[in-house]
Amino acid sequence: MHTSLLGAALCLTAALSPASGQEYRPSFHPDMLKGPIAGRPNEVLVLGTPHLSQLPGNIGPEMVEPLLTRLARWKPTAIANENMSGLLCFSLRAQGERQASSVESYCYDPTAAGNAAGLGVPAANAEVERRLANWPASPSPAERRRLALLFLAAGEPTSALVQWLRLPATERRAADGLTADLAANLDKNTARKSEDSLIVAALAARLGLERVWGVDDQSSSGAPVDDKAYGAALTAAWDNPATKARIAQGNALSAGLGRPDGLLDLYRAYNAPAYGAEAYRSDWGAALNEPSLQAYGRQYVAYWETRNLRMVANIRAVLGWKPGTRLLAVVGASHKAYYEAYLNQMHDAKLVDAALVLE
Repeated sequence: MHTSLLGAALCLTAALSPASGQEYRPSFHPDMLKGPIAGRPNEVLVLGTPHLSQLPGNIGPEMVEPLLTRLARWKPTAIANENMSGLLCFSLRAQGERQASSVESYCYDPTAAGNAAGLGVPAANAEVERRLANWPASPSPAERRRLALLFLAAGEPTSALVQWLRLPATERRAADGLTADLAANLDKNTARKSEDSLIVAALAARLGLERVWGVDDQSSSGAPVDDKAYGAALTAAWDNPATKARIAQGNALSAGLGRPDGLLDLYRAYNAPAYGAEAYRSDWGAALNEPSLQAYGRQYVAYWETRNLRMVANIRAVLGWKPGTRLLAVVGASHKAYYEAYLNQMHDAKLVDAALVLE
């Protein structure tokens, strides 16, 4: 063979070889290897939610009731929400300035409750686990108030609110270590315009659950970046037709909130099968091709994928605590498709169609 032809052939062979990685696909597919053969599988219902605090007008319990009725009918045995755990926040605080922004934005401050309980975050978490392992079938109001305080000291305010809601209204008072300020804040949070208060804690209390699992993870957001240039690059990427369509859809849904099932219709739209692809086109798909020399869009996508992977890892860990769990994961609607794609890779996680539950 002529030397030039031989060289061309070798180049072509190298380009098509498995070592080049261009055509490689793994042969192992965890999503095709589901179990267990015997025993109840873990089931996960991912509910994509708007952040209720950002919706116009008042959002009260009566508006949320059609949604709660349908979720309660599914009978979850565990609920996860988009909060960071107290233990994760404790570890982020130890990193000082690197994670200061994440701590300030996403972490509950347990200092006052820790002082009242005489416990730091790790010790409070250990005490919560010890008590729940030996929790009576019919705890006294004093036991519930004390557990609410321990959850606050552990950095788990939504779980504290669950305990507060499980108390008779006459027993929701400062006692058993709860200070007047802590009790007042719990009272205030029962009606706060938030999915954590109006959906997550309210549903957990209705179902007789004792706690909620915070599974968010913002620990990948501490890398240094030029905030102004980063923000400008992403803003430019998000200025696209898909984003305009999402905004128009959100405005139309918000305008219908005054109807009897207006909020439920909004949840149906955000949990429709097509929503994930629409969100990708407007957001991460656009960012992935953002042309800055610093590749700000790709940095953002790395943060987003890492965060979702860690959130799903936290959910998988919760499922391991008690195999056979029916877990409701309440999360911002933009996370839903990533949650489901990653959870579907798990051997022992069966996804449930939210659209069917919301019918």
